[in-house]
Amino acid sequence: MAPRMIAATRRLIAAISRLSTWSGRIGALVVTPLVIAMVYEVLSRYLFDAPTQWAFEISYMLMGTVFLLGISYALAVDAHVRVDFIHQRAPRRLTAAWDLICYVILTGLFVWMTWALFNNALKVMETGETTGLSAWNPPVWPYRLVYVAGFGLMALQSFARILGCALTVLGHDAPETPHQPESAA
Repeated sequence: MAPRMIAATRRLIAAISRLSTWSGRIGALVVTPLVIAMVYEVLSRYLFDAPTQWAFEISYMLMGTVFLLGISYALAVDAHVRVDFIHQRAPRRLTAAWDLICYVILTGLFVWMTWALFNNALKVMETGETTGLSAWNPPVWPYRLVYVAGFGLMALQSFARILGCALTVLGHDAPETPHQPESAA
């Protein structure tokens, strides 16, 4: 593989990982309105005996947003669950080859899911579908677009992992995985 091609591949992997990192940061910021909404609901329900009509729907939409925007970040920082005892004992190129196969399958699934979710989001926009779960009854298309973004970013990040694994299998160093922020625990 030509040095220019290797350098370009590394830059592409880094750019996709930065996008996933920003997605994770945005997802983390969504926790704040989620907490505010839940605290408001608890206070209004138990202190004033006046529960909200929107708390359930806003909570699942915001929590889903946190999850959907965070999955590509988790993959970027290698935080998904894996059976480590196999990975730790096998040679690096062998684990990269195995990961390459898995990421090709994963990327295909996420591209397919993104496409299906995109078509579903278009349908929901055209029909004006609402949740139908409460008196608030908000439209569902904004949340469906979050699904498309989350799964699309996961497909993109798993594609970046394919590139990194391919570099390793070919005997080149893949870019370092971005580090997770330090835990408060």
